[in-house]
Amino acid sequence: MDIAKLALENGMVFTGRAFGARGEVDGEVVFNTSMTGYQEILTDPSYHGQIVTMTYPLIGNYGVNEQDAESGKPWVRGFVIRELSRLVSNYRAEDRLEEYLARLGVLGIEGIDTRALVRMTRVEGALKGILSTTDLDDYNLVAKAKASPGLVGRDLVREVMPDRVTTWDAGLDHIAADPKVETTSASPSGRRPHVVALDFGMKWNIPRHLVESGCRVTVLPGSTPAEAILERTPDGVFISNGPGDPRPLADATQTLRTLIKEGAEAHGIPIFGICLGHQLLGQAFGATTFKLKFGHRGANHPVRNERTGKIEITTQNHGFAVDPATLPADVEPSHINLNDQTLEGLHHKRLPVFGVQYHPEASAGPHDSQYLFAEFRKMMG
Repeated sequence: MDIAKLALENGMVFTGRAFGARGEVDGEVVFNTSMTGYQEILTDPSYHGQIVTMTYPLIGNYGVNEQDAESGKPWVRGFVIRELSRLVSNYRAEDRLEEYLARLGVLGIEGIDTRALVRMTRVEGALKGILSTTDLDDYNLVAKAKASPGLVGRDLVREVMPDRVTTWDAGLDHIAADPKVETTSASPSGRRPHVVALDFGMKWNIPRHLVESGCRVTVLPGSTPAEAILERTPDGVFISNGPGDPRPLADATQTLRTLIKEGAEAHGIPIFGICLGHQLLGQAFGATTFKLKFGHRGANHPVRNERTGKIEITTQNHGFAVDPATLPADVEPSHINLNDQTLEGLHHKRLPVFGVQYHPEASAGPHDSQYLFAEFRKMMG
């Protein structure tokens, strides 16, 4: 088996065995504490630009399948695990993890001390790294890691954002290309409100949930201007997740300011944002965002709902957050992370605008927060 090396900007080098594709990639090295859901993690566009380490020691034991994908391909730059399972035991499996990654060009490394790597990133923070099967010189690799661009200040959304208008059909596990196709799901009243979803790197389980809640969903590129969004006469606007730093997305922030004023304030159109969408809403309200030390990535993060006092166990994947101290007086926190007290949700006191930092669509993960889709649906009447 080929040798692979993971070099970090702090000078640390891990040597292991290569699996998946061969080559060399750079990225921000992060970790995810989920015990399952590696295929959903691999195909989540929010991980673009990152080399993901799984803390659970055995990965690949249930294979991969088309139904569990969160997008059309993996977006992680590299995949780091302790041990690759050679045995696939799942009746739904359609492929082995290593063959899947090799076919789609994703580098993997196994056999390293992932506990040491995670402990290091928890102490020092997320680190820039190089994963390589071609250059095995430690000095060269560390120099490349130091010189890699990282995530701060980069617009990664443009690399994952779709370039066409689509719709989501009920019962399908992918986005339909024809924007005229309507969904077949209906609410108990028979009315299917029209949701325009701005795609900045959206997970597929989000439109699935919107359809299941009784909505018709039209998906637009996140770069779509406010005027073109409002021309589609939405009953609600959804702002998706996406990768990287929200601060370079000045155009998207301005679009949301216009939607809040001309949509939510002028016509009562509800706006709901998840993850990056939450951060962009915060920026649109005038708040600032900042980079977390090592981010939140996993399926077991406790969050307190400030309106009900209930605790939700949530799925999370983000490296940036909104500073609650910079929120204006008419916007208040709705959810707080119990691990580090960071902001996990916001809502406008007067307008139908709200967002959460975590992922209520789970996939894979707990279902504690699915009520948010029902709340969004209720706002649309």
